[in-house]
Amino acid sequence: MARLGTFVSLCVIGVVVSMEVTTPTPEATTEDTSGRLLSLPVAEKCAKRPVHFTHDGHNYFYSGNETEFKDMKLNWLDARNICREYCMDLVSLESPSEDQMVNEYINKSDLAYIWTSGRLCNFKGCDREDLQPTRINGWFWSGSGVKMAPTDKAPPGWSYQPWSFTGHNSKINGSVLIPQPDNAEFDINQSVEACMGILNNVYDDGIKWHDIACYHTKPFVCEDSEQLLDYARASFPETNIF
Repeated sequence: MARLGTFVSLCVIGVVVSMEVTTPTPEATTEDTSGRLLSLPVAEKCAKRPVHFTHDGHNYFYSGNETEFKDMKLNWLDARNICREYCMDLVSLESPSEDQMVNEYINKSDLAYIWTSGRLCNFKGCDREDLQPTRINGWFWSGSGVKMAPTDKAPPGWSYQPWSFTGHNSKINGSVLIPQPDNAEFDINQSVEACMGILNNVYDDGIKWHDIACYHTKPFVCEDSEQLLDYARASFPETNIF
């Protein structure tokens, strides 16, 4: 699968995230991540990380089913950092079977929404020609560093389009359907919808992907991160990290 390069690798394994935007107007009301650290794995948490379901050899947990996080809703980066302490990251939906598994969990648990690791490349280094226009070609899974397929069609090998066909802009435009991602909040308060969540029928559209401003707070699903597990095993050889 295509990867986005060094700046994404830093987001996956890394230390400091540069969030210098290339959009003309700053992300006025989104969280300020300039110079913030990405959390590194914690040995005990990695060894005893919660497992609520599994897929293709990966473990997953939903924050709302853990006592410590039961009533907690966090912005995108804070949610991601909690996952990382457990040698996990926000979930990356890289196959239809994984997407359908998470959708079934959302449906069965009657969840309104969750965060995923989906991220718009709108920071320094994202002005590359192959990422233009970013609304279509600039999305990636920050948890794995894998570039998403163009958002204006179903991903290769998928029989359906996971992005919603509607959203806030469709709602205010009446009968005109404007598909996701639509960056709708930018017109309201100049917040770029640079993070991706799954909403459960919020716009009478079923369980679908939506672009969302990163400062919003939501529960989240964490998924094993091979990069962080390898890092933790090398850094804490005395700890039994499966």
